[in-house]
Amino acid sequence: MKSTTLASIGALTFGLVSEIACAMEKQSTAFTLEPIEVSTNQIHEVADSRVSGYRATRSATATKTDTDIRDTPQSISVVPAQVLEDLNATRIDRALDFAGGVARQNNFGGLTFLNYSVRGFTTGELYKNGFAVNRGSYSAPDASGIERIEVLKGPAASLYGRGDPGGMINIVSKRPQPVSFSEFKASAGSWDRYRSSVDVNTPLTEDGSLLSRVNLAVEDNNSFRDYVGNQRKIVSPSLSWQLAPDTRLLLDSEFSRTESVFDRGIPAVNGELGSVKRSTFLGEPNDGEIRNDNQTLDLALEHYLNDAWKVRLANHYTQGTLKGESSETQRLMGNRVTRFYRDRSFEWNDNITQAELHGTFETGSWQHQTLFGLEYENYRNSQKYPQSATSLGYGLDIYNPVYGQPKPAIVNPNDFHEHTESHALNLQDQIVFTERLRGLVGVRFEHFEQTSLNRTTRVSNKQEKDVANPRFGLLYQLTPQVGVFANASTSFRPNSIGNQGQVFKPEKGIGYETGLKLDLLDRRVGGTIALFHIDKENVLTTDANGNSIAAGKARSQGLDMQLSGQLTDAVRIIGAYAYIDAQVTKGDKSIPEGSDLLGIARHSGSLMAVYEFQNGPLRGSDFGAAANYVGDRSGQTGSDFEVPAYNTVDLLAHYKASDAITVGLNLNNLFDRKYYERAYNSTWVIPGDPRNVSLSLTLNL
Repeated sequence: MKSTTLASIGALTFGLVSEIACAMEKQSTAFTLEPIEVSTNQIHEVADSRVSGYRATRSATATKTDTDIRDTPQSISVVPAQVLEDLNATRIDRALDFAGGVARQNNFGGLTFLNYSVRGFTTGELYKNGFAVNRGSYSAPDASGIERIEVLKGPAASLYGRGDPGGMINIVSKRPQPVSFSEFKASAGSWDRYRSSVDVNTPLTEDGSLLSRVNLAVEDNNSFRDYVGNQRKIVSPSLSWQLAPDTRLLLDSEFSRTESVFDRGIPAVNGELGSVKRSTFLGEPNDGEIRNDNQTLDLALEHYLNDAWKVRLANHYTQGTLKGESSETQRLMGNRVTRFYRDRSFEWNDNITQAELHGTFETGSWQHQTLFGLEYENYRNSQKYPQSATSLGYGLDIYNPVYGQPKPAIVNPNDFHEHTESHALNLQDQIVFTERLRGLVGVRFEHFEQTSLNRTTRVSNKQEKDVANPRFGLLYQLTPQVGVFANASTSFRPNSIGNQGQVFKPEKGIGYETGLKLDLLDRRVGGTIALFHIDKENVLTTDANGNSIAAGKARSQGLDMQLSGQLTDAVRIIGAYAYIDAQVTKGDKSIPEGSDLLGIARHSGSLMAVYEFQNGPLRGSDFGAAANYVGDRSGQTGSDFEVPAYNTVDLLAHYKASDAITVGLNLNNLFDRKYYERAYNSTWVIPGDPRNVSLSLTLNL
């Protein structure tokens, strides 16, 4: 690292360690930042526990500490597992509609949860329990093991490192509980969609010191799209072992296999959608399915030094493979699409180790909750995808496709290997200045090395960077119900190494946010309203000679809000709205200044309300509705092609026949709207599901 960076790290580390040492000498009893009054309408909640209803009150995503959301000077949207259960959703895409400002992007032909955008900026960073899991070709997260989905808005680099400045998603998995229970759920739906899942929680010792939990799901899905379907098997065992009163070991694991047909969707004709049937498949049925296997193991050891200080050591390891064949469209020429044939063989592994010291202490009248953390990551990714030339002869008529053509010859070997290593230091302090005023300051110093090898040409290229990403935030509690907050933070993301070996400056971002935290109706309803402005620079563009350069800039600004909770004991709601103006502010000939960023609607919103019977023979049964709106948005970067706006309405109902048996009915896209949920360009447009129905049966054993 540069000498100035080392000096900064040394000074901050010395100062923090000195304060820690003094504080630990002074105190051996617990220090509480502020008592939290919990109404009778709320169960006791911690950052990784199940949420009662739709409203979460605590989170660790924004600070890596168990903190009340109302005391965190940054926007955090939490979508609990209850939302997934009410919607009978098996993937997280639908649930994220209720987070506000999150948009669906490229899903890699339906194989993975590849990209999404938060506040206008597309990213591939997805986290689970605070660890990055989407740096390979991670399959779409399954609902069976999810306790809650949390979206941190704005740059998150001061805690998590490289990523885009719009925000990030962190999945909190289900953890073992101290009581025994088992749940079996089966569902069947339109287009021969079948699924079953089991959730078994078992204390393994009489004193409850060793707890286990296993979530398992199996599904077999067809689709309204011709020849398109998928199968999945996933098991997620976890353990919690209380080694001593002040020491706990947590183990989380996941093993999954997903087999899917690669599907890029349908094209727009002359920039208009609708002439090609939504069911039309333009791949090749005899290519078969692509198989995606993932294995993940997380270990975390937590030890309390005393009532105020805790050490956490954790390791995350994931590996996976993705293998299979596909025939993919590229361009539309008249009534035919050109296609090429590709054979993928991907392998990756990622190892992340974290060491953290958490503690609370006082300096004068100020109260501190600090975090000192070290992180090391070693990531390797091998991608082989030999392919044919693109040709019209191997193409298809978009109105009358005829399959079964001979496979074209492989002409491009496409064989690459990437290795990224990073070392990071996190420093953070949450400060209570007065009863009403709170602050947050943090910084992450990171050194990363990225090497790319073209195994066909044997050309290897490397880039090495030192970066520092600070964050500052303040929150002032105007009244017990309303707090005002503001923050500023930065981000960075390494640019890919060019195909001629060029090394580009990393993308950098800076975000500003201000807004209100709402705590209404005796804490039954909570919400956030925020204004934001984010700038990003060093985006790859081309110069006058057509060479790639890191010179582009983009900007996103707007407003987003989320509201969730219990209007009454019987009515729970969750809703969100976002206005996002996201544009290129410095581009090139292919992506000129003023172009809208891909897939970002200026207006989007959602609302779900459920009524649950409190008394009588229907007690515990419920019914509700969910509505979603997404405005017009760019369907191809730098072009005039737009994906039209759409709105959908879903209905849901659950009949609680007894304490052990619940029957559910979900009717999706009630009015059978014809819509398109995402696009990468005018040839790759993914249609949304027509009207469909699913039935479910839940048994509490």
